[in-house]
Parts: sequence; structure tokens; C-alpha cells
Amino acid sequence: MTFIALPGVYSPQDDTALLAEALRNEPAPPNAEALDIGTGTGALALVAAQRGYRVTAVDVSWRAVLTAKANAWLARLPVHVLRGNLLARLTGRRFDLILSNPPYAPTPPGLPRRGAARAWHAGSDGRLLLDRICQEAPPLLRPGGVLLLVHSAVSGEETTLRQLREAGLEAEVTDRRWVALGPVLRSRHPWLHLQGLMEADQSKEELVIIRARKS
Repeated sequence: MTFIALPGVYSPQDDTALLAEALRNEPAPPNAEALDIGTGTGALALVAAQRGYRVTAVDVSWRAVLTAKANAWLARLPVHVLRGNLLARLTGRRFDLILSNPPYAPTPPGLPRRGAARAWHAGSDGRLLLDRICQEAPPLLRPGGVLLLVHSAVSGEETTLRQLREAGLEAEVTDRRWVALGPVLRSRHPWLHLQGLMEADQSKEELVIIRARKS
């Protein structure tokens, strides 16, 4: 599929493709419901809809909401897109599948964290939204439901696994992929090196797919 993206909306990149690949490996039972957290262009939501899920997508950015709605219309796929701060508008809902490719790039102090910057700023350790997802997503899963999450290894995969397990999910890393540094991490490489998160000559990052299942 081809996606449009308004300025400031995160365009599909290697992490999106890797999570879409993991999504295609998940069974799609009849009438199953999926949630895409931080939908951006709606790329993952559309892959889920293509596979037969009834999809809700949420993003805090009005530009992302408009972009996702436009892409769903262009693809002729039904996706219900909401504007909201993570899961605040979804209290009481339950899903068979939750997807998220959240902002995870560690962010130097002093950079703006409002407007378009919200698409790629994730706090000094990269876990500003990851920690919230690990806490807020598990209660929204039905028994047997699955959370699929992608982020960079520099953002602490062991922390993600621990938090999801503490929330009662069976969590594991199901895929790893080394990819060229994207524009955000590339621009922050000197700072990341000073923080001990990257080597001085590092030109790639390791992405991880984390799958967590509710028993």
C-alpha cells in the first residue's frame, strides 16, 4: 500500500515494516478486534484491517488522525480512528490484538516535546511512552489476546519484558533486525554515544519485536 503523510507525521520505515511482518504471522479469528496505539499514517492499522480485524486506531496528533483517516479512505479499508492520549479514551474496551510502534528514540534535554516532535521524542531513556504502554495496554487485552510492540534495543528490551511479565503477560522477543540508523537516531548519534548507548562508529541499530500474550 502507498501512504500519504502530513508534515510532522511519522512515515513508515523499517520498524513499521518489521512490526507489519510480525502482524501477518498472527492468526486473525473471525470478528477479532485490534487496536493500533500511536497510529501515525495508519499503516499498521490498515494491515490489520486487510487481514480481517475490526480496527480501532488512536493518536494524540490531529495531523496523524487526519492522515490515518485519509489513508484508510484511499485503501477502502474500515478503520475507526480516534484522537486521544494513548489509551485514555478506551477504558472498558477489550481487544484481541494490540499493536504499537511508539516513539522510542532517547531525547537530549532541551529539545521541544510538543507538536510534531511528539512523533519521535521519548524522554532521556526512550521510555516515556513505552512504560505507559506496558502499564496501560495489558488490561485492555482479552484472554488469549496479544500485544505486539517494536522498539530499538537502545530503549531497554529487558525493561519492556520485565514490565509486561509483571503485568501478567507471557512476553518474549520474537524477532531482531539490524537496520541503518534512521534520521532521528542519526541526528542524535553524538549524544547517544556520550550516554553510552551507541558506539562512536555505529551506523546501525537493532530493532526488536516483543510479543506478549495474556493467558
